[in-house]
Amino acid sequence: MGKKVLLVLTVIAVLVSSLFVVGCKKEDSGLIKVGIINNPPAESGYRAANVADFEKVFTKENGYAVSTFYSLKNDEQLNAASQFITNKVDYILLSAAATDGWDSVLKSAKEAGIKVFLFDRMLNANPSLYEAAVVSDMAQQGNTAVAWLKAQNLPEYKVIHIQGAMGSDAQIGRTAALDKEFAAGTMKKVVQQTATWDEAEAKKIVEAVINSKEKFNVIYAENDGMAKGAVAALDAAGITHGVDKDVIVMGFDCNKWALRELLAKNWNYDGQCSPFQASVIDGMIKTLESGGKLASKKVISEEKGFDARTITQKDIDTYGLGD
Repeated sequence: MGKKVLLVLTVIAVLVSSLFVVGCKKEDSGLIKVGIINNPPAESGYRAANVADFEKVFTKENGYAVSTFYSLKNDEQLNAASQFITNKVDYILLSAAATDGWDSVLKSAKEAGIKVFLFDRMLNANPSLYEAAVVSDMAQQGNTAVAWLKAQNLPEYKVIHIQGAMGSDAQIGRTAALDKEFAAGTMKKVVQQTATWDEAEAKKIVEAVINSKEKFNVIYAENDGMAKGAVAALDAAGITHGVDKDVIVMGFDCNKWALRELLAKNWNYDGQCSPFQASVIDGMIKTLESGGKLASKKVISEEKGFDARTITQKDIDTYGLGD
């Protein structure tokens, strides 16, 4: 009798265990598994806003089970994407550190039935390897900024060009328009060097030029943080900057603190780069999950540039990032 009771209890335990596992699977299956690969929020004010936007939208309450990975290194991002594929996520959302090198991983994702969305930055990859891209037009950002600079009609253009992380879509796009001017001889490249989005490195670049005694009258920094570092070097050397001063200062991203520098006429120009792509991608995923088709393969964020002579407090309140 004892053995029979033990056997019955064992069978009941197995059944209960099975029901528990099935119940867990049902609960989990209600959530869409998403792996998000991005640059770290410490990269810049723009990136902090971008990360916060995705954290706000991609939540359990909104139907998602989310894993995230942050790195400025392309190889680390590639490894993370491979791990997400192994973990069998449903979607990978990607802001790549570099535009090249993604074909193999994207093909593996496609073969595994995992859908990939690009955000913020484009890739050099066949569009068939990702579902859609919700991005900024980095080349247009560069074109808009350089067109503004040319419209200042300076007698000469001697430019310190501080680049972002080399090979990133943002760096490539914001560099291209200026490179055309250097190649055409309409502007002189005093120095062109990457600070990898870092304020302190940008300060060192400008300090080196100041110490070399080479003349310059434009600083074109590919994000606000690097422009801030450049200005710190100018201030330390007693060089004036901003509207009707010795040096024109240009940045990108439109952090509120940077736009306030424009309003105070300490800087001259700031190019907008919208960090808000999460809700658009959320809508696309929900469309696919309901059996629908996406209306567009590529969605470009609307962006513009701001001039210190015309910017208003309303502009800062409307378009500025952060505090």
